[in-house]
Amino acid sequence: MADAESSKALSGLLNGISQRRYYGNTEITDELLQTELYPELPPDQFRVLHDKMQGIIKSIVSADMDVNQIDAFLTAQTKKQGGITAEQSLVIAKFWKNHKKKIRESVINQNRWENTLKGLRWRIDVKSQSSHMDQVSSSAAIVEMEIGAKDKDSEFLCMELDETKMNEILKKLSEVEENLAALTHIS
Repeated sequence: MADAESSKALSGLLNGISQRRYYGNTEITDELLQTELYPELPPDQFRVLHDKMQGIIKSIVSADMDVNQIDAFLTAQTKKQGGITAEQSLVIAKFWKNHKKKIRESVINQNRWENTLKGLRWRIDVKSQSSHMDQVSSSAAIVEMEIGAKDKDSEFLCMELDETKMNEILKKLSEVEENLAALTHIS
């Protein structure tokens, strides 16, 4: 029973740390975590446990560890002096498995300062009327983009591209793709 309670308390501590650090929940304080999860633990011992868990979470998040990496990392933490127990290792691994995606998205959103592409819609239209006969039945790509920063209203950009312009854009995108592939190619 004590193991289940300590696992539950540690899980709560990890959740509390992540709520405050990665989700901006300022209502969660160290004092609240201690009184709710570890009321019997002296403040200095709670601080040591809290700082250790916060450091572990920070290491895991900054490395964006996958399953193999987290297993190796936590195994190393259990073997080092002053590290963690095997039970704590299991709780941390389960926590990371359940929260990795949300924490990763939160970190990305917190570190994004420029506008981003929030949405993209496109369609192909065929002109049925025009003041110039040579433009009738020609196709055009209509591209609508929603662009905006976090916590700000979006802006919408609408473009109409004929076949020539569309081919130019596709050619430029291919060049960008090739350059990126060349830069990221590991020999």
